[in-house]
This record gives sequence, structure tokens and C-alpha cells, in this order.
Amino acid sequence: MNSAEGHTARKSLRIAVLNSHPIQYFAPLYAYLNAAPDLDVTALYLSDFSIRGGRDPGFGQHVKWNLDLLAGYRSVFLGDAARTREPGGFWSLVAPQVWSELRSGRHDVLWLHGHNYAASVIALMAAKSVGIPILMRGDTHLGVPHGAIKSLLQRPVMGALYRGCDRLLAIGSANAAFYRAMGVPEHKIFLAPYCVDNDRFMRSAIPTNDQKTQTRKQYNVPVDRPLVLYVGKFTPGKRPGDLLRAVRRLKTERNWPFTVVMVGCGELEQELRAFCAEHALDNVVFTGFVNQLELPALYAASDVFVLPSEQDRWGLAVNEAMCASLPIVVSREVGCVTDLVKDGVNGYTPAAGDIDGLTRALRCLIEDEDLRRHQGRASLARIRQWGYRQCLEGIRSALAGLEFRPESLPSKRTEEVGSPGKPPPQGQPRIRGWVF
Repeated sequence: MNSAEGHTARKSLRIAVLNSHPIQYFAPLYAYLNAAPDLDVTALYLSDFSIRGGRDPGFGQHVKWNLDLLAGYRSVFLGDAARTREPGGFWSLVAPQVWSELRSGRHDVLWLHGHNYAASVIALMAAKSVGIPILMRGDTHLGVPHGAIKSLLQRPVMGALYRGCDRLLAIGSANAAFYRAMGVPEHKIFLAPYCVDNDRFMRSAIPTNDQKTQTRKQYNVPVDRPLVLYVGKFTPGKRPGDLLRAVRRLKTERNWPFTVVMVGCGELEQELRAFCAEHALDNVVFTGFVNQLELPALYAASDVFVLPSEQDRWGLAVNEAMCASLPIVVSREVGCVTDLVKDGVNGYTPAAGDIDGLTRALRCLIEDEDLRRHQGRASLARIRQWGYRQCLEGIRSALAGLEFRPESLPSKRTEEVGSPGKPPPQGQPRIRGWVF
């Protein structure tokens, strides 16, 4: 007799996602997944930091996102302290309430976003204590720099942590390689791409000439020359100054007719502005912080996107820019490069700190409109295959290979495929009697 017989089967698997706070990139994904007929997503939040607004240390100012971060899925803020907690170090988010929540019988699967907070460890232990399968989705890769001691301890510590998880959701190829290096077997790794709300960004990707002109005028940008866009925090790891140094070289060798728009803020802002003043870079415009709902219009009004970072574990601004059909100039150290940017096809990938390479890439794109259009089309074609749909497919594949408590099983059945005792290949898990 099948283990589900004699129980009232449900349509959906109930996924509990533990997050530090509502995040502008994740909340729309939860709504998308929750709309699927086979998934019921609840976000367990440790803090309402992004809802009430607060000082973002990277931006160096008060930030409150103007997206509805709670629409389309169920959310639970854990404890009254969620109103005052703010994400910081490991012990900043403890939230003992997560223990009882995960043992309440209201959830069938736990999805952890990394392991940066004590509450994540509590959640893992709570799920283990009641037999709830655990999915882990981190964002690191082997190129992220670490100190000597941390590097020495990384494999044994991470290996032990990952052995406690049933599935590892890889955000991309570099992240999957990290899991393998930590000793995770291939059959436990499933691709769940790091992505943005492609539809929202693409809806603004083809503006009319009047709309494009209006956006440029709003930010005091000339309407008759190529626009090179940077979007991000002004922090050392992002290396925004490298872009300005490349701009200086281009102006020195020839007064190229282009404008650079620096969107963001942070600790380096005054230094960057001083550099522009010192070197008479009058073609650089600083917009300050631009919120989520206004960003798509800026991408759509631009011609080239640049991210010269050396420490981005992924770089979701690249996804956003590709939705607007922009060629991408991004440091090869950035986590998304392997999956999203191919040198010479939809952009260029100089090494972080290679000002000569960055200058050459910009020169090629600034002087050749046809090249910009060709590479921009390649960006759009690629990002259409890297979105919420692919993330849903990856999560379904990961879930399909798991065994659940009888009361957790959904109502659709299929015959078992695959051979017992032999792990399925990545992306093709053995289905134990149920399909999602």
C-alpha cells in the first residue's frame, strides 16, 4: 500500500523559506512560485528591516524599497523582536521562535538562504528534529576571497553543514562548483538560477523615443550620445573608481562623445566626485540612490552596462541590464559571468582592476552602435532563458527526489522511475511515487 493511502492528500507542498528580511530580489520570486499549483510558499522573516526602512551600511543612507515586498505569498515575521532586529553579524538574528514554527506541522520543506545567521542553524536543527527535508541556496563561489584560517576551515565546516541538507540549490555554475569542492555529491545539486523579475524589467525595455528622452532629461543626461550605466553601491569591492579611470583615459586619447551615469551611493561617493572634478570629467552624472520602480526606465535609456566589481558573488544588476538588451562589461571575477556573459558575444569580461581591458571594452562599444545592438540582442536572448520559470523547474526537480512525511504528500501520482539505490543524475532526480 502506498504510504499516502489512508491520509487526506493535499494539492501543494508547503515550503517555508527562511530569510533575514523581505528582499527586493526574492519577494517577487516567492509570489511567482506560490502561484504554481503544486507549491505553497511561506516566507519566515527574522526582521521587517526593509519594510520599516533603515540605514543600509552599503549605501550609507536610509533605504526603504518602493516595491510591495509582501504581495502574492504568505509571510510570517518571527516574534515581536522582528520589529527591531536588524541584519548584521551571525548573532544579530537569533529568533528562537523559528524552532516552534518549524515543528508546528505547518510546513513540509525548509528552504534556507545561506548560513550567515544563528537563526539558520536553529532552523536546520528544528527541521531535522521532525524530519522536514532541507533545501539550501547560498551564493558563494570559489573566487570569493577568504582569510587563511577561514579558507583552511571552509571545507570541513561547510561539508558538515551541507551533509545536513537534503538538496543544494545552485544559483549558477560557479556556485555549483563551490558545492562540489565542499564535497557535495552531484546528485544533491540542482540549478535554481539567481534571477530578477524579468517581466517587470522587460516591460520597460523598449521605450519610445519620447520616453527615452524624458528619462535622460530627468537625470540631466544628453539625449544624443551613448550612455554608459553603472548601478550599485559605491564601495571598494565594487570598484566604481575603475570605471572613472577608464573614462579619463578615453577622454585623454580622444574626446569621445559619451556620458557615464553613476547610479547609487556609498562610502566612496565623495572620493569619486572629487576624482571627476580633478580630471574635468564633465561627462559623468551622479544620480544618487534610485529605487526599484524607477530603475527599469534608466536601464532602458542606456546603451552599455558596466560592473567592474571584484567581490560580487553574483551581480543581479547584470540580470536587470540584460533585460533591457544592454551589452555587459563586467569583471570576470563576478559570479554571474560564467552563466550570463560571454566575452565578445554579449559583452566583455576584463579582469577586476584591469583598467586597460576595461578601457578597450568601452572604446569598442562606444564607437560602434551596430556592435552595441548586436550584443544587446544576445544579452536579451540569454536572459530569457534565466528567470523565474527556470528557477521553478529546478526547485521542482529538487523536490521530486525527496521523501516526505505521509501527511505532506500532494495528490498527484506517477510511477516510480529510476533504479533503487542509484542516485539520479543532476537535474533528473528519481521520483518516488509523486510528481510535482
